[in-house]
Amino acid sequence: MKNRARSSKVTVSADGRGLVSQAGAVLLRETLRVTGPGRGLSAALEPWRAPRAVHDPGKIVADLAAALAPGGDCLADIAVLREQPALAGPVASDPVVSRLVKTLAADEPRVLAAIRAARAAARERARALAADAAPGGDGGPVIIDPDATIVIAHSQKDQACPARKKTFGHHPMTGWAGHGQDGNGEPLAIVPRAGNAGPDTAADHIEAAGLAQLPRQPRRTAPARADSGGGTHEFLSWLTAKPRRLRYCAGMTVTEPVAEAIGKVPADGRAPAHDGDGQVRDGARAADNTGLPDTGGWPGGMRVIVRKQRPPPGARLRLADVDGHRFTCFATDATKGQLADLELRHRQRAAMTRSCR
Repeated sequence: MKNRARSSKVTVSADGRGLVSQAGAVLLRETLRVTGPGRGLSAALEPWRAPRAVHDPGKIVADLAAALAPGGDCLADIAVLREQPALAGPVASDPVVSRLVKTLAADEPRVLAAIRAARAAARERARALAADAAPGGDGGPVIIDPDATIVIAHSQKDQACPARKKTFGHHPMTGWAGHGQDGNGEPLAIVPRAGNAGPDTAADHIEAAGLAQLPRQPRRTAPARADSGGGTHEFLSWLTAKPRRLRYCAGMTVTEPVAEAIGKVPADGRAPAHDGDGQVRDGARAADNTGLPDTGGWPGGMRVIVRKQRPPPGARLRLADVDGHRFTCFATDATKGQLADLELRHRQRAAMTRSCR
């Protein structure tokens, strides 16, 4: 069945005519139409279409995704779109949606591969339409930020269990593509995991990196940025292996050998560190600790950069704090740039992932 949803130019009017609830969904539907994920999903999910089916599986999946925007959190919330046929076109009934989800779940690996391919094609189309205005279109990097996050569950849902931060729920690994200072970012991948899943599992970081979701051009130059959960031999080796050879910066735990090496950095080897606005922060210093701790087994060319500062007011001191100062460090293969700039770029990952969530 063809989608009869409106495809005319979006206009804003104050005359009280043509009003709909959830008006913001109009822009989402137009984005779906222009970038083509609906058509891509229809073609990708055709093998799972039941004989004599009235509703297109691709259209149903697209409607489920669109229902998330106005706050939907279950299959039945697709009714928000069904109540506005002029906006969303024909929407399947709840039993039809449930049967399709059951059918797709029975062939999960192939279905996920088909959906991901359709999403990647839509991203490529959106980037082509945006041209120089696309993230990275000006030659700047599109940074990949894999990160684990806690999702609270209030009942015994599948894989929900006590988490390491004394909560109950799930611990998915997410992957985001940063859009620079002027934008938030976009989700590349979300890997469902149980609440007790570890934050440093390399296989989950690799899957969440979502390289296949990036258009071809930025994929070749996208650096990866992670917290200490991504600072593992396996993940960094995967990033730097052929043919990827991606650049990276990843947090590292201040172990005893690293702490001993910090004390060996001469005073003239420390540079002022910057705050979030790029201004010199009083009492904060950054130093290149490369070569002092043992980096055997890590990728070649790895640098270790350390930041020293006093904890913010009200913060409790940790066992690893020395003389009232807090030390953090990260590994990077960057060969150019000032220490303060490299250190600030690494810390900006926290602000980016929070804004995307």
